[in-house]
This record gives sequence, structure tokens and C-alpha cells, in this order.
Amino acid sequence: MIPEGCKICERGGKLVLFVTGLCADTCYYCPLSEKRRNKDVIYANEREVFSDYDVIEEANLMDAEGTGITGGDPILKIERTIHYASLLKDEFHDHHIHLYTSGTLCTDEIFEKLENCIDEIRFHPQKDWSIIEKALKYDFDVGAEIPAIDKDYIEKFVKYLDDIGAKFLNLNELEYSDTNIEELRKRGFKFKEDSAVMGSEEIALEIVEKYRDLDLMIHYCSSSFKDSVQLRERLKRRAKNVKKSYEEIEDCLIVRGVIDCFENIDSVYDFILENVEISEEMMEKDYLQNKIYIHWFALSEIVELLKKRQIKAGIVKEHPTYERKRMEYIPLV
Repeated sequence: MIPEGCKICERGGKLVLFVTGLCADTCYYCPLSEKRRNKDVIYANEREVFSDYDVIEEANLMDAEGTGITGGDPILKIERTIHYASLLKDEFHDHHIHLYTSGTLCTDEIFEKLENCIDEIRFHPQKDWSIIEKALKYDFDVGAEIPAIDKDYIEKFVKYLDDIGAKFLNLNELEYSDTNIEELRKRGFKFKEDSAVMGSEEIALEIVEKYRDLDLMIHYCSSSFKDSVQLRERLKRRAKNVKKSYEEIEDCLIVRGVIDCFENIDSVYDFILENVEISEEMMEKDYLQNKIYIHWFALSEIVELLKKRQIKAGIVKEHPTYERKRMEYIPLV
């Protein structure tokens, strides 16, 4: 058994709504990037948010079944958090929402506000665990989510959560990033090649096995699982919805041909139509980037023609995210 929010995440159906990078706590292992940490910015998955439309469109493009509201600490921007949670609840049927918070700033007043729009709350407490027990009075599932670092600490925390009747504990494999690696190194941590910290997985698995008979659900999520399953499944969902007629999907990547038009873009476009049997649906002009996008197979058919005009072209593989992060480029000309 695992929490409902985790089930949705495993299917790639969770919209990650980052409502602020501000936080009242200073965890040395915080992996947030420089563009998010301590900055009051909003992201829906990888897309920066400037309007309600951005959030709803991103949820639609990935066929979101639920949303994880995160930060920073969303409680620092409680009205914003409630606004987006209510927006998603109103827009989508049976949309599950879980929220991450340290609990440092939580009060009964805040819990009362969250009760109407949150299905699940996940605490990452720093010192005071009692806020978790207070949350149990309200109508949402209550649990905790922490990185697997200190075995003795986790065992005490497990006992506390089980005693008060919390529903779950999620243990995450501790990860390193550009922003936390020096702090981790100072504390003697060693690193694996997959962005995970050595020893964290072993601690988590030992805890899961030792306390498997408790009523408290204890679930472990590895760094590799987040990348190879959760993220991949989410990208597959989005790829199906954003793929254009001249693009194909390879696993979770979008594949297309790209022609760099150093000369007049319309001239190159017309040249292709004159020399190759291809429908206009299989090409698109991008005047801003001065490029023509084309089906990769059609591009392979006109390589020799493009060489004669010394036009640069290749096949690109990109994440189907809002910013279309390029993962591979195969030059053909």
C-alpha cells in the first residue's frame, strides 16, 4: 500500500505545481536550483507560470489526474496555494491534490483553509513534530515525507507517526545537486553516479523491512525511480498531446527534423516543396528562430539537395516539456 498521491505519481499523472521558492527553513540538503531557491516564482512542471491559464493548460497537456503542490514552503503563500488548489478542483473532476510543507508555519486557521481543497498533506518537520498530530483533526490524509539520512532519527519518527495514527511515511533517497553538493560533502557524504547519495537507499530499505507490520504505511522512493518511471511516464503523457503532425515520439522524446535557414526562410521552404513530394502538414516555419521543422524521414530524403545549397540540417530529440529541452542532435548536413 502507498499513499494515493504516490499512485498517481507512479502513473506519471501528477502535475508538479511549485508555488514559491521561499521557505522559512534552511535544510542543508535542499536540492532546489538557483533559479528557484529563495525566489518567489511559480512553475507548473517545467513551465514558468504567469496566469491561471498556464496552470490549467499544463495540466491538460499531461492529462493530469492530480497535483503535488510544493516549494519552498507553500504555506508561506497560503492564499496563492489555496487559489491554485481550488482552481484545479473546479476545473477537473476527481482531481487529487497533495501538499508538501515543513509545518513550521501551519496553524489551525491554515488547516481550516486547506481542508476544503487539499486531499493529502505531507510534512517534512524540522524540530516540532506536534503539528502533525494537530493536522489529524482535519479532513485530509496526514503523513510525512523525508529524505533517508539518519537511521536513528527515522526510527524515532516512525514510532511517533505510528503512535499518533498518521497514515504514511514516505522515505526519499537523498539526492545531490549543484546547489547542495558542497554542504553534503562537508558532512562526509559520498555520491553515486545517478545523483543519489551513498547509503541513503540502504537506510530506507532497512526501515521499510523492519517496520513493515505497522499500521503506518512506509514507502520508499529511489532517485532512479523518479527519473526512470515517474518523470518518464509524465513526459510520455505530454508527448502524446503536444506532438505535431511532422513529429514522432521515441520513448518519451519528441523527434523531428530541423533546417537552419541562414538564407530567406520562405525561399528554402518553397525550394523543398518544389523538389520533394511532401505535404505542408509535414513542415512548419519558425520565423523567430529562422528554422524549418520537418518530419525526420522527409528530411533524410532531401539531404543531398540541402548540401548543394550548404544548408545546415539535422534530427533533434527533445523533451516534450514547455521549453522543449534538447537531448540529442544528429547532424545530417
